[in-house]
Amino acid sequence: MNPTGEWGEIYAARYLREKGYDIVATNFRCRFGEADIISVDKKTLVITEVKARSGYSIAQPAEFVGHEKQRKLALTAAFFAARQQLDCPIRFDVAEVYFPEAENYKVYKINYIIDAFRV
Repeated sequence: MNPTGEWGEIYAARYLREKGYDIVATNFRCRFGEADIISVDKKTLVITEVKARSGYSIAQPAEFVGHEKQRKLALTAAFFAARQQLDCPIRFDVAEVYFPEAENYKVYKINYIIDAFRV
């Protein structure tokens, strides 16, 4: 993973903790894919895909979470929930983390999209 992505995940996890989410896993990998952050918000399992960008981009970071990535996240979430024997709703969020400069990883803005997509 590149440094921008790593810092984006660090800042997104911090943001979630500050909002009262309980982080249960980061960079969870299985045969179906990877989930950047898995947390619990009240009684909902939340899968957060982190998209970090430095400088300007041609599109919003969330636009890079296409149908194939959504499908993989859904399978990964189902696998995680089954493995942990969880019977709760699952929500998919996207954290857009912006850095003003490529080499200065001081966060400029976090745009957190709750229920960004449904599968």
